[in-house]
Amino acid sequence: MDGSLITRLESAVTRLEALSAGGFLHVGAAEVSRDAGAADPSIVAFDDLISQHVNGVTIAAEKIGGQVFDVSKIIEEAFIVQRDLLVKIKQTQKPDMAGLGEFLKPLNEVITKASALAEGRRSDFFHHLKTAADSLSALVWIAFTGKNCGMNMPISHVEESWQTAEFYCNKILVEYRNKDASHVEWAKALKELYVPGLRDYVKTHYPLGPTWSATGKTVSPAPMKGHGPAAPPPPPASLFSSETAQPSSSRPKEGMAAVFQELNSGKPVTSGLRKVTAEMKAKNRTDRVGVVSISEKESRASSPALTKTGPPKLELQMVIDECDAKQTVYVYGCKNSVLQIQGKVNNITLDKCTKMGIVFKDVVAACEIVNCNSVEVQCQGSAPTISVDNTAGCQLYLSKDSLETSITTAKSSEINVLVPASETDGDWGEHALPQQYIHVYKDGQIVTTPVSHSGA
Repeated sequence: MDGSLITRLESAVTRLEALSAGGFLHVGAAEVSRDAGAADPSIVAFDDLISQHVNGVTIAAEKIGGQVFDVSKIIEEAFIVQRDLLVKIKQTQKPDMAGLGEFLKPLNEVITKASALAEGRRSDFFHHLKTAADSLSALVWIAFTGKNCGMNMPISHVEESWQTAEFYCNKILVEYRNKDASHVEWAKALKELYVPGLRDYVKTHYPLGPTWSATGKTVSPAPMKGHGPAAPPPPPASLFSSETAQPSSSRPKEGMAAVFQELNSGKPVTSGLRKVTAEMKAKNRTDRVGVVSISEKESRASSPALTKTGPPKLELQMVIDECDAKQTVYVYGCKNSVLQIQGKVNNITLDKCTKMGIVFKDVVAACEIVNCNSVEVQCQGSAPTISVDNTAGCQLYLSKDSLETSITTAKSSEINVLVPASETDGDWGEHALPQQYIHVYKDGQIVTTPVSHSGA
């Protein structure tokens, strides 16, 4: 008999036994009362998802232990929280944007917890933590309220969120493929949780988003704490902040922008959101650490380069001048833009950028260029690692302090590294990284050498 069918049957028997005993149904680490949607087909299917896939992740994590097990328990907690929200949705009227932020607050808190593990000092299990933290953004599909809400459809959102997390998941598979099978098992179990697990669940039960009750209870946003400088700032990593404590002059636009505007801040928890519309751009936000809040009008007024008289430039120039070594900069989907980071940050990621330039001082962990076209990256200080993945056209400018940088490339073409030719005349020496290789079977193993294009 098929293993998945056996699992589903065991889950059903456990559920029936719990109901007949008038007790509780145990799902992972949570106990859900018998009247909490246990008879609803969509909730039953979500219980099966937890039993089959989430438990598979935690079982694989137990073999590894440490931080991998810790973050896997957070994943389990996040899915249990989503189950509770799905039950409540069927008993609750559709809230406004402020109410939606309050309703989804428990999920936000769990996702923030996972992101905190992946930040700060780089762990030996950094790729595991990043994979887990980035993958949890797939659960944000529950915030979809319609085609004009600023999000992709739930199915697409889950798929694209996992595609972002898969970048780090693939690194785990490569690193531990011949070292430790338990890590490979964990990575594969996590992928199956989202694709096909969560994706197929959403496709079957919520392809157009959650269905709210027409006659249920209402959701009220958290009480306002007042206006002006006396009001304390919201939590720094809030995914669903309703922003009711802001002055009216800095209050964001209505619609899903009010719920997801901080997803534009570039923190790791937001990496799953693939599409940012004009309505979702953060504006007038000075109460967030590490947030780039800039409009074209503001950039003209504040940037000396744009106030000078000269030919017009079709580009957006941005500057991050307040940052520290614990922060991560994530840049997604920028075109014809230049970003300057004036300080040391933990990690920098460019994702799906075209004709993008970035200049940074120092990075603690790595600078990563993923799915980009025609980008230029200049390191003025030091960077331990620069990785280029699935990118066509990348110019890397290294300073004299970053010449020992380790550069990793995969599925990329037209990668050039420019280094100072001398310390006096400011010239650059250009070195093209090979993109063609010769593989020869010799002395019982494969020997790989780059193809040389000397022109001779």
